[in-house]
Order: sequence, then structure tokens, then C-alpha cells
Amino acid sequence: MAQVKPYSLFTEFDINLFKAGKHYRLYEKMGSHLVTVDGIEGTYFAVWAPTAKQVSVVGDFNFWMEGEHQLNVRWDSSGIWEGFIPLVGKGNIYKYKIQSNNNDIKTEKADPYARRCEHPPKTASIVWDDSYKWKDTDWMKKRKEKNALDAPYSVYEVHLGSWKRQVEEDRFLSYYELADDLVNYVKDMNFTHVELMPIMEYPYDPSWGYQLTGYFAPSSRFGYPEEFKYLVDKLHQNDIGIILDWVPSHFPEDAHGLGFFDGSNLYEHPDPRKGYHQDWKSLIFNYERNEVKSFLISNAAFWMDQYHADGLRVDAVASMLFLDYSREDGEWEPNIYGGRENLAAIDFLKELNQEIYASFPDVQTIAEESTAFPGVSKPVFLGGLGFGMKWMMGWMHDTLDYFSKDPVYRKYHQNDITFSLAYAFSENFMLPLSHDEVVYGKNSILGRMPGDEWQRFANLRLLYGYMFTHPGTKLNFMGGEIAQYDEWDFQGSINWNLLEFEPHKNFQNYFKELNKIYRTTPALYEKAFTGEGFEWISYDDHENCVMSYMRKGYESKDDVVVICNLTPTVRENYKIGIPVNGKLKELFNSDAKAFGGSGVSNKKQITIKKDPWNGKDYSAEVTLSPLSVTIFQFK
Repeated sequence: MAQVKPYSLFTEFDINLFKAGKHYRLYEKMGSHLVTVDGIEGTYFAVWAPTAKQVSVVGDFNFWMEGEHQLNVRWDSSGIWEGFIPLVGKGNIYKYKIQSNNNDIKTEKADPYARRCEHPPKTASIVWDDSYKWKDTDWMKKRKEKNALDAPYSVYEVHLGSWKRQVEEDRFLSYYELADDLVNYVKDMNFTHVELMPIMEYPYDPSWGYQLTGYFAPSSRFGYPEEFKYLVDKLHQNDIGIILDWVPSHFPEDAHGLGFFDGSNLYEHPDPRKGYHQDWKSLIFNYERNEVKSFLISNAAFWMDQYHADGLRVDAVASMLFLDYSREDGEWEPNIYGGRENLAAIDFLKELNQEIYASFPDVQTIAEESTAFPGVSKPVFLGGLGFGMKWMMGWMHDTLDYFSKDPVYRKYHQNDITFSLAYAFSENFMLPLSHDEVVYGKNSILGRMPGDEWQRFANLRLLYGYMFTHPGTKLNFMGGEIAQYDEWDFQGSINWNLLEFEPHKNFQNYFKELNKIYRTTPALYEKAFTGEGFEWISYDDHENCVMSYMRKGYESKDDVVVICNLTPTVRENYKIGIPVNGKLKELFNSDAKAFGGSGVSNKKQITIKKDPWNGKDYSAEVTLSPLSVTIFQFK
């Protein structure tokens, strides 16, 4: 049997933290690490397998022979197996062969902490490290203000495999290629952040990355780990933040993955009522187990620490919070208080957010949470879950439903489009039009719009104009910014050829300007999460299908007036109430000819008169373009 030298990176303190669920940097100890022992170069391996009676490292360096390199179990009942294998180095391929005390079951597993994985469909781990030299010092110094809750936050959601393909070779773009093409595009379009659908290694393309097996490895589909760092670096050098989708809710049953890892339910909850997700046919993490909490929180910290991520968008939070999520009566067990809340998952999320914001105070965590669970984006010390933001799913559903209606019927549904303001400040909301809204027969966003082609594009401009003037941060899925006709196809790419046609090119220009006006108008972002930043002028003009409101910044001189005309009728001399005297000047109009609109506008400054209206002391008369959003500034 080849020699495995006793060696450890763990201290007694590390082990105590691990057992207590408080070790948040496990990636510095677990997995494979290049080290030199007694003058000999090699690799230290450490894996958690408490039910095992034997753990071997098998790989290309020992012809995948079980027993050639057996790890040693630690004496401290931590369940960690470890050891140093001389001459195993960077690039060697390996797995763990585990013989369980549970009926001598044998498993062959990829390393949960591997920094690099083989390209799917291959499933082994690769010994790896890199000495990437970051060049984003300027960004890291100032990103606290860029990621702040009172900063403009317009996110471009991207699936790297289908944003754009290398057509001649029919393949994905690499991280290096994306560092040019994607970065330049996002900068040109005036987005502030990119959100990447999961780039952690995943075996199955149709999962879109939401079934992870390599939690600490960027997907090998697009290149090496240091090449992904290069992409992040390039984004930062161009003043663009990066948010990563992160999936602590469930994981797949693939043989090489975390499931039944050491012949026992190690990472997943042993009770299928808590440990198996029926909708996704996947396993649910055991949040009651301290070591699993350490694994997950360490993983979240890893992407901030090692890859300079500016935030995590946490997937499927609702499925974590509730024991009865997608389960019928009798398929779930109440908590100790008789309720449906998953108390262990709630504690985990609180602990996660406390650690992330303590160690990385200049980032954001964002919850994809679709229920009315209270306090998702409230600090833990105030009884909340501690997220920075939460997706506003109610706004998304109501808005898409409203805009799909023919304008002739909209006056009967005015409450649907205004209702979101009744709860807009109960959380720190992000307004999402994500990938989930353009798949599975839901149609593209453009495809939902009623009317002839001109009206459909006008409605689309109106929808996005309303979105960008509504309180909250913004997220838009790739393709929406060019008014893609088709639903998203993860095997294809955005239909870039549409830009050869004037309506789509005009719409892309509109989106670019919309991002710009959002970023340069403080009233649209400075008080995005407080009622002080919003004031209705009129929400009840059902007959004309018009709604008007003010957005307010820290300085009253920055306040703007927004009017949405939700029908194709031009309305001249439309009277609105104004709380202050002065003049109004049109700042932005979605109906501009440059965007494909009719060009109806308010060309001259508008005098505000001492004529009370809409409960305000003053009023003004304006022209409303058809199916438009108009923003006025005070002069």
C-alpha cells in the first residue's frame, strides 16, 4: 500500500468550531491543498465522512485503485479523514472511495470542497490552486457605495451558456471571451450589476445550474477557475458589480454528489419529509446538523473571499422556510410549536446573513422569496432574516398580468397596477423580470403585450418605464433589453439578429437610455425602500387609465414627477396636482421617436399654477403621449 503521511491543517479550535457549526472558512482546511511536508511536495486531503470505516483517495496517480492511498481518521470524533500524499500535484484527478460502516456500502464521491471539477459529463475532482493577481483594488475600495441600498442598482441577469455562442465552432463563449464581449455590452447598456445564474459546477445542462455538485468550483464549461476570476476582475475594472446565484436549498442525487455521501444521510436530512424535494427530485440540506451549516456558510463566504463577488442571490428561499412547501397534508410534520415554519432553516439563514454582513459589509444578499413571510430583509437584531433585499414577486405577477390586457379593459383593473404600492416598503424589494418569466410556455415579455406591432413595443417601453420609476431595485433577464420575441432557450442564445430590425434596435436604445436616466436621477434610487421616497399624485383615474406619482431623493431639488398613460390615447391639457410652485420640464419620454415612439411630447417648460388639484396646493397641465411613461423635473 502506498504511503499516506500523517498531516493536518486542522487545529483543535478548528474542530470545535466545525462541530459547533461555527467554522465559516472550511475551504481553507477541507478538500485538497498543495503543501510541502518534510521537504516533499504533494497534496493534503481532508474529507468529512463520519460513517466511514475506510476512505481512500483514488485517481489518475494510482490507477484508481481503492486502498492504495487510505486516509487516516482523526481521533477527535469529528468524522474527518485526512492525510498527505507525496508527489500528487496540481492537475491530478481524484475522487474519494468510501466504505461505510453502514452495511459496508461503498460510494465513490467527488470532493465537496474541490476548487476545480472535470468537464461534464466527467465527474471527478481536480487538485488545483491558482495565484491570480487581482487588479480590482479601486472597485473593492469603493464598492460599499456602489452596492449600497441608496445607490442605483440595475441588474442584468445572465445565463452564461446561452447569452451568446461562438457560432463558427458551435460552443459556449469562454470566461476570457465573456470578459470582453459581456463586460463591454453590460457597460454600454448602462447596467450597474450582472447576476449570473449558477456558475458553480453542475452536471446537467437542463437544470440551468440549479442542481449543484461542485459548490466551490466555477463550472469548467467556460474555463479554469482563474479565468473566471479574470471575468470578475474585468467587470470590476469597468465599475460593474457581480452577483452570483447560490443554491443552499437542495442538491441532486447524482452518484458523485453530496447525496448519501458516506453511506448515510450526511448532507441531506434523513427524514424524507424534510430531506427530499418532490418537485425537483432532489435532496434538501439538513439545516439541523452543525457541520452542514458550516459547509454552506463557508461556501457563501468562499465566493466573496476568493472570487470577490458583490452579492449572492439566494435561490428558492420559500422552499426552505416552510415544512409544508409543495406538500400535501400528511406529507410534512409540524415544528415543535405546531407551526409550518422550518425553524432550523430560519436559524441557518439568519446565521448566514449575520456572517456575510459581518465579514463582507459592502455586499448584498438577495432572497428569492415568494411568500409573505415577514421581515425577510430586516436585520436579524430586529427579528428579521437579515437579507439585504427580497424579490418582489407580487409586483411581477400583477404587472405582467395587467400589461397583457388590452388597453380598452385596463380601466377595470387599475387597482392591479397600483396595488404594489400598498406594501412596497414592507421589505427592501427588488423588482424582478427574471428567466422564470420567459420559459415553459409563459411567452417572452414582448409576446405578452397586446395590440399591433407599434402598440406592443409601446406597451413594452411603458412597462419597463413603469418598472424603473417604481420604488425598488431592478433585475432584468438577458434578451429582454432587445425585445426578444421567443422564449429563452438554454441551448441557444439571445436572438441577436433581431437588432437588424429597427423596432428592436430602437428598443435596445430605449433600454440603454432608461438605465442611464435611472442612474443619473437620484430621486429614482436614493430612497428606494422608504415611503419618504414616493408620493402618489393620482392612482384612481380609472377612466383615463392614468397614474401619476412623485419620486423623491435626499434633496428636494432632485424630486421628479412620473406620469404613466396606460392607453394609446393622446391626452392634451391633462391636469395633475403638484405640491410646490415653479416650472416643470420634460426629462424623459418613452414615446420619443428615437425609441420608435410617435414623438408626442412637452417641448416647452410647463408653468405650475396656484390651482389646487389631486389634494395638492398647485397644479399643471401636461400632454400625455400614447402608451407612455413621462418623467418631469422641477426647474
